Amino acid sequence: MDNLRVRLIIEGRVQGVWFRDSTRRQANLLDVRGWVKNRPDGRVEVLAEGPEKAVRKLVAWCYAGPSAARVDRVKEIEEPWQGEFETFDIVF
Repeated sequence: MDNLRVRLIIEGRVQGVWFRDSTRRQANLLDVRGWVKNRPDGRVEVLAEGPEKAVRKLVAWCYAGPSAARVDRVKEIEEPWQGEFETFDIVF
C-alpha cells in the first residue's frame, strides 16, 4: 500500500466549532499522522500523512467536518511523502 502526504486548507465556518479536535480524533481513528491548526485568516490547515486509503478517508471527512462546521472550500495539495510524524496533533 502506498503512503500519501496531503496538505488541506479548509475555508468556511471552521474555527470555534471543534474542527481541530474533531479532525485529530478522526485522524487517530484512521491511524493518520500529522497536525491541524487554525490559521490567522480564519481557515484551518491540515497536514496528513499515512496509508493512502486512510488519508483519503480523512480528506473526505474534512469536506464536511464536525456537525457545527460549514465547509465552503477545501484546497488539497499533495506533497512528497516525508514520514516525519509519530502522532496527529493540534498545533497552536
